[in-house]
Amino acid sequence: MPASPADFGFVRVAAAVPPLKVADVEGNLQHVLAFAERAQEQRAQVVVFPELCLTGYTSGELFHQQLLVDRAADALLRLAAASSDLRPLLVVGFPLAAEGALFNTAAVVSGGVVHGLVPKTYIPGYKEYYEERWFASARDLLAREVRLGDRDVPVGTDLLFRARRSPKLVIGVEICEDLWGPLPPSSFQVLHGAHIVLNLSASNELVGKADYRRSLVAQQSARSICAYVYTSCGPGESTQDVVFGGHGLIAEDGAILAETQRFAPEGELLVGDVDLEHLAVDRERTTSFGDSVHAFPAMAWRTVDVDMPAYVAPPFCREVDPSPFIPRNDLERNRRTEEIFAIQTSGLAKRIAQTGIERLVLGLSGGLDSTLALLVAVRTFDLLALDRKGILSFSMPGFGTSARTRGNAARLAAASEVSFEEIGIEDGCRQHFRDIGHDERVEDVTFENVQARYRTMILMNKANQQRALVLGTGDLSEIALGWNTFNGDHMSHYNVNAGVPKTLVRYLVEWVAGQSRFSGVQAVLRDILDTPISPALLRNGTGKGVAQRTEDIIGPYELHDFFLYHFARWESRPAKILYLACRAFEGRYDEPTIRGWLRVFITRFFGSQWKRSVMPDGPKVGSVALSPRGDWRMPSDAEAGLWLADLDGE
Repeated sequence: MPASPADFGFVRVAAAVPPLKVADVEGNLQHVLAFAERAQEQRAQVVVFPELCLTGYTSGELFHQQLLVDRAADALLRLAAASSDLRPLLVVGFPLAAEGALFNTAAVVSGGVVHGLVPKTYIPGYKEYYEERWFASARDLLAREVRLGDRDVPVGTDLLFRARRSPKLVIGVEICEDLWGPLPPSSFQVLHGAHIVLNLSASNELVGKADYRRSLVAQQSARSICAYVYTSCGPGESTQDVVFGGHGLIAEDGAILAETQRFAPEGELLVGDVDLEHLAVDRERTTSFGDSVHAFPAMAWRTVDVDMPAYVAPPFCREVDPSPFIPRNDLERNRRTEEIFAIQTSGLAKRIAQTGIERLVLGLSGGLDSTLALLVAVRTFDLLALDRKGILSFSMPGFGTSARTRGNAARLAAASEVSFEEIGIEDGCRQHFRDIGHDERVEDVTFENVQARYRTMILMNKANQQRALVLGTGDLSEIALGWNTFNGDHMSHYNVNAGVPKTLVRYLVEWVAGQSRFSGVQAVLRDILDTPISPALLRNGTGKGVAQRTEDIIGPYELHDFFLYHFARWESRPAKILYLACRAFEGRYDEPTIRGWLRVFITRFFGSQWKRSVMPDGPKVGSVALSPRGDWRMPSDAEAGLWLADLDGE
């Protein structure tokens, strides 16, 4: 049976911005119902509407007209009755009259029933806001239930709503200004089990305010490790003094997943899939989240079971980034690149300062990884005002070295104005083959690893000779896959690339090649980028071609980096990674191909932990790191069987 997003913890949510008219309760109800039907067609499980959407937020003194309040209550009951024929859970805003006061309230409706009412806590009374003139705070409400129609309905800010079919799905509700306060109600809701927070808002438009809202929603979803669905009143509100744009946002754990365009006269419906499994993993892993429960007085919470439809797929309503380590936005990519270089150079500068050793040794192969390491070394030396000639780069051509990479290593060193020396390793390796009794015509793992270890021996001994540090070049992807020779290229005094996956290494080098201030190295960098990735350890026969292409042997790095991100960052099971990868790489790789390389990833990842357990120091760069002293503490002898069986659907 094909996998469904529901199998992996996805929930489909919607933020609705229907067109409305101020004080036109009947017309507004019909628009709410129409948008509820649209959301149902898109298979949303829960739909949140704007603040006071049944009356219009800008009704002003009309809120004191009992006629308007009564018609709004009647409209809510009619909406509840109509919800018997609608599958999604609906959350709408209306004015609630209770205890001689009026409350700005969210009503939670499904299956013909009003399940609960959540009043607004923080009532703004500043600048253009005059809500205090009409509405009381939830703190002023004494009742725990109010009469609506022929039944008593729970009311209060202590309500959480749990899906009957999915008890792990718990929803909290807050209204507009509640989010702007220092202690949003949602902060308490999530600590007591809410995974999704819905916000009914009426935030008007000002220059720069959309950016602030976006930041606020993203930050609250990050701080609360939750999904946050926000929707605000649209252009149908009164424009007497302010304008409303209808800003809808869906955020998850700090990331904005989807957003409306705003200012759409016919309204907008924003639909997206949020991942509860991601949230559960982050909450379990983030110890400070659980500890926060003890920072506030204990509160009694009421949980109301509500009717919600099960997730129905397809289509999958979530964009899956095939390159999760690389920002898509050009401005963000540039900023991120500068930041990565700053982290790498800062780490290396500290190591140089701590040891008092102001010379570096590195192997320069003419490939991507050693190129990035050299660029970091050059920037570090420039920042420390050290002579670049203290960077001692060595090209060590062997049996599989191509003329192209050999030439690029020399050109890069010259353009970077660092010291350069070429030391051929063939004679030394042949002597070692004789020493250990190995026939050099047998190009097996011994043939390859002798070369890798011989190169490392040269670098280590040169470092002793020159009183220098050996700079490691292996990247995060190679570390994850164990694609290195133990006590060969696996070893260094400090590895600046340890936190940088291969796809990001390529991007960083591309970025440098595109910067005018690096004009001296641009040409050679572009040729290095065009060179196939290879360990260059097997003979190629001509000295011109490439006998080994790494991605033909272990698989495409873009797939492995995708696997690594979802496996290590989100602790996702293989079946889920496969599901997401098939969507991220649709049209580029078919399912059997992705499944096959994912099997390789799992097998190599588990089989290579023993190498990671003794890996050298290196700076953490992003959210995924595999240092045994930091993020990834895994036993070297763990079995991969459970994960392989999950991939096979067992």
